[in-house]
Amino acid sequence: MKLNLLLSAALVAGTAILTTAQTHKEGEEYYRADQYSNAKELLQRNYNNPGTDKAVSDYYLGRIALEEGNKAEAADFFNKGVAANPEYAYNYVGLGEIELMNGNKAGAEKLFKDARTHVKKDASLDIAIARAYYNVDPTAYAKDIDKNVLQATKNSPKDGPAPTNTDIYLFEGDRFKDQKDFGKAGNQYQMATTYNPNATEAYVKYANLFTQVNPEYAIDMLNGLMKVNPQSALGQRELASAYYNAGKFKEAATEYQKYVNNPNHFKQDEDRYAFLLFYGGDYKDGYNYASKLYKENPKNFTAQRYQFMNAAQLEEMKDQLLPLAEQLVAVHNADRNANKFAPIDYILIGDELTNAGRPKEAQALFEEAIADDPENREYYKQLALVYVKENDLPGATDAFQGYIDHTENPSYNDYIQQATYAFYAGVQNQQENPANANKYYDMAETSVDKAAAISSDFTRPLKMKGDIAKQKVSEDQVASAAVPYFTEGIALFEGKANPSRNDINDAKEMYNYMGNYYLDQKDVDTAITYFNKYLDLDPDNEAYRKFVEGLKK
Repeated sequence: MKLNLLLSAALVAGTAILTTAQTHKEGEEYYRADQYSNAKELLQRNYNNPGTDKAVSDYYLGRIALEEGNKAEAADFFNKGVAANPEYAYNYVGLGEIELMNGNKAGAEKLFKDARTHVKKDASLDIAIARAYYNVDPTAYAKDIDKNVLQATKNSPKDGPAPTNTDIYLFEGDRFKDQKDFGKAGNQYQMATTYNPNATEAYVKYANLFTQVNPEYAIDMLNGLMKVNPQSALGQRELASAYYNAGKFKEAATEYQKYVNNPNHFKQDEDRYAFLLFYGGDYKDGYNYASKLYKENPKNFTAQRYQFMNAAQLEEMKDQLLPLAEQLVAVHNADRNANKFAPIDYILIGDELTNAGRPKEAQALFEEAIADDPENREYYKQLALVYVKENDLPGATDAFQGYIDHTENPSYNDYIQQATYAFYAGVQNQQENPANANKYYDMAETSVDKAAAISSDFTRPLKMKGDIAKQKVSEDQVASAAVPYFTEGIALFEGKANPSRNDINDAKEMYNYMGNYYLDQKDVDTAITYFNKYLDLDPDNEAYRKFVEGLKK
């Protein structure tokens, strides 16, 4: 399994739908849930479908045009809506909002008055007018906004003193959200669902407040939506996202399966299901589903990527991974802008090329990744591993330095890893380029010092300092170069109640070195003391025991 890799592929948003049985209602639902691009797609696609009210579609398409900053296009839609059905009041509100934007408040108020002639005492219309003022300038038109909200409250049916019109609570929730008072916003959205359990947008708006910071709140609310409207494609899609944000990938995949089987789903969202199966650990199903999508559309690069991602986790697919990786690289290289790789693609494909004995291709891939996103530290780390497999420790050191440089707070282990790479890079340069070797030894020493500054509880930094010292001196000084470091390291080790496996391995090497040092000094008794300490850590080493017994004689 390769799930220790950086999993940061982008999810795909939907833009196309499967069915022609839809009307303006599906687009309206997405608009009211603040998902404007999806709403626009649905409204445009279903514009001429039987059952679609074109005046309603024009109104929401006009509102989306305003969200996009296109007043002229918005005006065209609102005017078309008026022409399609002069009795539909909301297009007059849309035209009034444009007049407000143009600084013509009198013209706007005339249009709002025209709207009210078509709908008597309607709280939703009052809120639409309040929103028009709010959208243009919530401060300058604060009195007009409050006046229309009060009118909506008067015109709404009541539950005791409380209005029951959903739009009132949605508008107030949106106002609190804009003020970043998410608690009060959530309360308003909850009130909307209380008085209208079928108000899909209220559930979604509430969920969107919390899906990142407290996904469990979002999950609970969306499950409430599923109880009253289990066939809501929007609800299924949002619930899957909430589960994903909560790290519940299997549940996310389960909900997304319902969504992709819903005739109202977006075609391109199907790719995301394969991705969620991957995150949920259902690699076989993820591979099969992505393969199905890829077979249906061989130009679906996303499905091709997810096919490989899932296959990379399946033991039975290991012999097919290289050709899958090669095909991905070929399509990617044909048009890198259209067929972009995510970090996981670079990492999995680079790993496969390295395992296939093609490290140069893996290096080129990671160098491309770094050029594309130089701040992604994982690329440098993976490039270093490729150099290690080539036994090119200078290359590994230089690459891993990129990882260190792009890590905000490198850890003890990060510095020890870099020190190890740099130490062996120095060893590789020792004979042919002593100056370069010393450069790497200095890098190793710097990294060791930084590791020790983070944690002084481990013997490894002192052990490595001794090893570096041995490399930096002349041959006749090697036998004594590490003594001060190993003496300190042994004292640290012997003072530990629960040494780690690494500590024990380091201690064995240090005991052996110190024993040989004192043996060279003709101090056999001290040498035997260190050798015996070695044996205490490795009592089954009979060859070593015989060597020590020989010294005693």
